[in-house]
Amino acid sequence: MRLFNVFAAATFLVLPMQSAPVWAEESQAAISVTGEGQIAATPDLATVSLGVTVSGDTAKAALDANSMALAAAIDRLKAAGIEDRDIQTSGLSLGPIYDYSSGGSGPQTILGYSASNMVTVRVRALDQVGSVLDAAVTDGANTLNGISFGLADPVPATDEARKAAVADARRKAELYAAAAGVKVGKVLSISENGGYAQPMMMAEAMAGKSAAVPVQAGELSVAASVNVTFELTE
Repeated sequence: MRLFNVFAAATFLVLPMQSAPVWAEESQAAISVTGEGQIAATPDLATVSLGVTVSGDTAKAALDANSMALAAAIDRLKAAGIEDRDIQTSGLSLGPIYDYSSGGSGPQTILGYSASNMVTVRVRALDQVGSVLDAAVTDGANTLNGISFGLADPVPATDEARKAAVADARRKAELYAAAAGVKVGKVLSISENGGYAQPMMMAEAMAGKSAAVPVQAGELSVAASVNVTFELTE
């Protein structure tokens, strides 16, 4: 009985010592920083928004004329090498054209109807963008809403930007740690804020009567941002 009491007392005394490491880890010194990574990439894909806008005396006449002109433009796009999967309708509208000359003092007169049909075209060979635009305009397209450039597979470029963002986070953490007289230890957590791709140079497009439309793709800036928490050591 006396030996049992001694053993119980020893066990009771050990318990506080076992809880000490847990308390020390919860109060661990750490630093959280945001890292930014950005790289330049050459675009290999162009997206063009173009279409046909026509007017007619009646809604049917306007829509029929629009459909005929757009069909011709699409046929020319396909002849230029654009596949069906890369042509998508992005906007279709039909509405009256009012006579506003009365200044709103009386009933508005309908002069006719306007029909508009827009398509989004992906061009996978950038050296063909100019000829594609020229072909579409030649056979009926009379509306161009703009051109944007991108990457067919953005993952490799985005991954490089992510690596650069993590390296930037460590650089900042080591800078702050050195100023505070401590050192950066292991990574405790990483979270991504997201990324983006934007033109580094504005693309130019000018129409010419005797030549294909000149287009400059420029470069894309692919960026990533991460939040990283590092352990701090003495």
